[in-house]
This record gives sequence, structure tokens and C-alpha cells, in this order.
Amino acid sequence: MIAATIARAQDSNAAKAHALVEAAIKMTDSEKAVKLLWQATDIDPALEEPYAYLGMYYNSKQDSDDLVKVYQKLVKYETNSLAAWLNLGEAYMSFTPPKTTEALPAYRKAYEIDKTSAMAALRIGEIMAQQGDRENAIRFLRQAAGSPVYAEEARKVLTQMGAS
Repeated sequence: MIAATIARAQDSNAAKAHALVEAAIKMTDSEKAVKLLWQATDIDPALEEPYAYLGMYYNSKQDSDDLVKVYQKLVKYETNSLAAWLNLGEAYMSFTPPKTTEALPAYRKAYEIDKTSAMAALRIGEIMAQQGDRENAIRFLRQAAGSPVYAEEARKVLTQMGAS
């Protein structure tokens, strides 16, 4: 009985949050749309859709601080979401200069979730190369080099390291 009531409340919250997202998408006033999207994350913190739109918005504005806040909130509620952890890492990397010290744990968590993630392997390898951890950098970069999507970028770093 209690479980059914909780499930109905969660479904109701998801529906409310999704309705806010739909309304925000149709708006021409981006500030009001962003407020609706943040409201949607408060109503249903595990619904990934509003975070995706907030991420696109803050990325387009080159607002790295708020971009990090978006993905910090998402990983708090979706602790096993590969995409959320990768996006958090990318958000830290969007700073000038990139915040690699903060990004590395996010990429490590993404890699822990999916050890086949070529993107996580690439970013971990790049950061380790910058930090002077040659042996581990090469290991991760070689894994990323096996991916058609990230091979070129991984090989470039390996070549720069003299490890191709």
C-alpha cells in the first residue's frame, strides 16, 4: 500500500517535471525557461531531461560555473549515470584553464561505471599525461585509441608523449 502510494507520487512528480520541461522548450524568454527547468529538477531530481537542456543553455553561454552546478546536482541523484559523470568532467574542462584536478574524479567515476568508456579513458589519459603519470596515461590512451570515435585524439596525445 505504502509502496504504491510512493510510486504514484513519483509518477506524478515525473509528469509535473516533464510538463515544466515541455513548457520551457516552447518559451522564447530564456531566463524564464531556465527557471522552469531548475524547478523541474527540484520536482524530479532524477529526471535527466531538464539537466540536458540546462547544460546546453549554460554551455552556449560559456557559463562554466553554472554548467558544473547542473551536473553536480544530477550526479547527486543519478549516481550511476555514465553520461552525468562524463558531463560533469566536461563541465570542469570547460573552464579556462581547465579544472583538471576536479575533472579527474568525475572521469574516474564514469570509468568505474563503464570500464569500456573510451571517452572516460581518453580524458583520464590526457589528464594523467599532463600530471606526468606517463605509465597510466599510456594505458588509458591506448584503450581510447581502440575506439573509432576517440582514436585520433588518443593517438595524438600518445605521439606527443613519444609513446605511439
